Amino acid sequence: MTATLVGATGLIGGFLLEELLDDAHFDTVRILIRRPIDITHPKLEKKIIDFSDSDSLLVALSNSDVVFCSIGTTNKKVKGNKEAYRKIDFDIPVKLARFCKMTGCEKFILVSSAGANSKSRNFYQRLKGETEEAVKSVGLETLHIMRPSLLLGERKEFRLGENISKAVMTSLSFLIPDTYKAIQGKDVAKVMAALAKKNDQGIFLHENREIRNLSK
Repeated sequence: MTATLVGATGLIGGFLLEELLDDAHFDTVRILIRRPIDITHPKLEKKIIDFSDSDSLLVALSNSDVVFCSIGTTNKKVKGNKEAYRKIDFDIPVKLARFCKMTGCEKFILVSSAGANSKSRNFYQRLKGETEEAVKSVGLETLHIMRPSLLLGERKEFRLGENISKAVMTSLSFLIPDTYKAIQGKDVAKVMAALAKKNDQGIFLHENREIRNLSK
């Protein structure tokens, strides 16, 4: 299979890239990135993309058997600009799904979030819910939506609030429902790689508890 990954520099994306490169089932692993990264591998293709350039993105997705989208930003990175946040967390995944359909790739695996709900009062959960609905409407043959809770694992950038949450959620794990227990980013990536090799058709929502169980 040829796998295309968007979001390879993030926590889940970084682990997923390792999974795909180590898995003989995938003979070509293509990453779409906004700036150069120092990773080399015989079956790795790196394509630097301006995600606002639809023609370039369409060409970059061609001949993919599965497309993974784990892209996302933070309030800090966009300096509180909700419009800029939406351009990354909504516009890019939806555009990817539509272009998948156009290029004949019918398998799309999207990282969303626990609690995603288009009617939520919380901006982040509402945005994730709206993204899910828009991607569903594309009509892909196979769509897997991952809804992990707080992610565990070493990030390249420091996030104080997230680190505090991790400490609290880890120490009080026995009190937290499975839907919201923290989960290793590596486990989410492992499940995503496994799902890509299945021949199931339809729309599948994978809640945090299921992802934790599948990773075992």
